[in-house]
Amino acid sequence: MAEPVPLQAALAHAADRLAAAGVPDPVVDAELLAGHALGLGRGEVQAAALRGDDLAGQDAETLAEFVRRRATREPLQHITGTAPFRHLVLRVGPGVFVPRPETEIVAQLAIDALMAAASDRPIAVDLGTGSGALALALATEVPHARVYAAEKSDAAFAWARENFAAIGAANASVHLADLADAFVELDGTVSVVASNPPYVPDGAIPRDPEVRGYDPPAALYAGPDGLDVVRVLSRTAQRLLRPGGTLVLEHGEWQGEAVRTLLAEDGWRAAATHPDLTMRDRATTAVRL
Repeated sequence: MAEPVPLQAALAHAADRLAAAGVPDPVVDAELLAGHALGLGRGEVQAAALRGDDLAGQDAETLAEFVRRRATREPLQHITGTAPFRHLVLRVGPGVFVPRPETEIVAQLAIDALMAAASDRPIAVDLGTGSGALALALATEVPHARVYAAEKSDAAFAWARENFAAIGAANASVHLADLADAFVELDGTVSVVASNPPYVPDGAIPRDPEVRGYDPPAALYAGPDGLDVVRVLSRTAQRLLRPGGTLVLEHGEWQGEAVRTLLAEDGWRAAATHPDLTMRDRATTAVRL
């Protein structure tokens, strides 16, 4: 059996290996991977390292395997099996887009619009829910709303269904459906439609190996200009929303003007683009006439 090693030394070695592999936050990832190996939170790992705790031989081997995988640029969330999103922890893995922190501003814009809706039980729809991140944030943070989520990918739908069951929001449901004709029974009754659609142009190559190598292509690419799915969503949201209802769309930092133009041509009003926490354009909102 392998000998115990100092946790602090194991973390330093892991961080060095991840840094050499180009991982953006090697110290953070090393601590999170150690936490996953030990069943501890990141703060508990930091405290244990400061105390001078040892890492048992088997745990050291487990951590080394996690680090080996992460050094190939396999997403951290695929290794741990979870991704944080606002106050939620979602199950993720192969076949579903991993929710990103920048999408949290999209959730906030949708939550604000839903809270402002002139109804004691407003309806929200998340089109292309993926893991369920947006829909479950809306359902848990606006508990008086009813939230419907649609996903057309069988693989992603399986992850969404697992997350909906685990979180247990009684006011939310997820459905396997094509985005163009989802929820026709709700036409004209919805207060907020939100979506984080695919928006990468077909000819573009995502910068991060974790994205281009592991996120499902159907969740990334959307035609020559990246807006083919946004065009579908614009029409679907026009059908679903009640007059004065709000559309919230995520997009790439360079696409705000093109999205506003597209929406204006489709008859939306008050289209506005909003930055994320890094001050990059991230989401556009518009109001149905």
